[in-house]
Amino acid sequence: MKKIIIVLIIGIFVTGIISVSTFSDQYVDAGSTKKVHFTQTITSSQDPGLGHENHQLALILSPNEGTIYDGSMTFTSSDLVNVVVLHEINQNDVQGQDTWTVNENTIYGLSLIDPQKKSGSFEFTGAGLGLHSTNSKEFTTTVSVDGWIRGQPTQVIAQKLELEKDDPLLLLSRANVPAMIPMHKGIHNTNEILYIITDSSDEDYVNTISEKQKWNIQLSKSLKDTPKNNFQKIFIFKNGIKGDGFFGFQNEIFSSTPKQSDYTPLASIIEVTWKTGQKEIIFESASDIIDAEKSGRLKFNETNVIVNAPQIKWSEGQMKLRSDKQISNEMSFSGGQITEINEDELIVTFVAHRSWDSEGKTIYQIVTDATPIGPAKLMGVVHSPINSNLVTHSPITDLFQFKNGIKGSGSLGFQPTISSSSTNEENYNPISKIYLVEWHNSLSAQILQTKSDIDSFQNDDLLTVSIARPTNNEFIINSPIVDPFQ
Repeated sequence: MKKIIIVLIIGIFVTGIISVSTFSDQYVDAGSTKKVHFTQTITSSQDPGLGHENHQLALILSPNEGTIYDGSMTFTSSDLVNVVVLHEINQNDVQGQDTWTVNENTIYGLSLIDPQKKSGSFEFTGAGLGLHSTNSKEFTTTVSVDGWIRGQPTQVIAQKLELEKDDPLLLLSRANVPAMIPMHKGIHNTNEILYIITDSSDEDYVNTISEKQKWNIQLSKSLKDTPKNNFQKIFIFKNGIKGDGFFGFQNEIFSSTPKQSDYTPLASIIEVTWKTGQKEIIFESASDIIDAEKSGRLKFNETNVIVNAPQIKWSEGQMKLRSDKQISNEMSFSGGQITEINEDELIVTFVAHRSWDSEGKTIYQIVTDATPIGPAKLMGVVHSPINSNLVTHSPITDLFQFKNGIKGSGSLGFQPTISSSSTNEENYNPISKIYLVEWHNSLSAQILQTKSDIDSFQNDDLLTVSIARPTNNEFIINSPIVDPFQ
């Protein structure tokens, strides 16, 4: 049977942390031993290891259970770095030695090679290999590795494999497409912010916003059930000084940005009206507006309307731009979710990922923010810690990602994600809790398109569904459904 060479981008989920990247590898089968030889340029990300939250890590050879790497590495780096070698150990064998772990369930012995250098050559043997910096600033490194992999490394990040034609593979067209979304100018504490709106709990506001920005947003009635301590405030002016706000007056005011620990993209609309006889001014902070209302100059209408308004750019910060600007079917989920921020035309270009809704219909989703911080950093999105409180909030969506089975364009390198809701349903919500689906025997995997498909195969004991818990926390993302073709 003829073999074909294909490039598979395979997501790695090491104890619940998503880490996706690409590099050019050459593997030669030799039984349970494989040759590895590559040159790769990597940009570091936040070290997901407990106790290393303020450090940077460039993972070169990812840890895989039962796998040993040995060989040599030469590197050059933009910053001083240590070589990190991980060793697979049993929890009972720790006994005071240096360790590295992301969830305290899987522990690796840690060899941190001193002194710090910007370049060097090193021979290694271990279960994982990386470069580490105690600086919180990203660094870039180019590495060349020549060595061997012993064991069965089924989760190597990216590889060229020889596959039989009968091996299961799902190649979707337009798996990733650009979504060009209009931005709006807002204000927070005198500083300008740029933000988008993708969803609203109120149909009238859906129509108003869609018409204003000439780009349709989704109705999400379930957003109105968001607990009050899980959204921020957005002040929208109904009169006053003319401007570019939604009703033709001054720009909207937000109560927080991603610089604040209480940031969330979910915002409750407060309509602001100047009272007759008051001198109208431009407000630049939420506190000034609140003070003016208390003094009797303004009137508030707390609408109880919730909008999903992720911020793209704020004072001294913005969402991460991808280094690969060309959107393709094979691109990974890491490294950022936007390719361009056009401030002149007020357009941001997201990568829209193809997946399936509860009815098995094709949908496209973007990712704007996530919690915990490890996955947020690796995907290149905003960290929204307050959204972790929504894990017990029933209206949020369940999103099912596949850890193995049919290879494809899903977030972990397998079949596309399945959502538990649809924009046609009353319970649609852009906030999603991540579940992992794992086939007991990947050779018996089939393409699933609905939540009922998952339930059926789970009832037949052919797969397992588990809650994704990176760093012992539920994985929550803001993944609104968008129409990228409007």
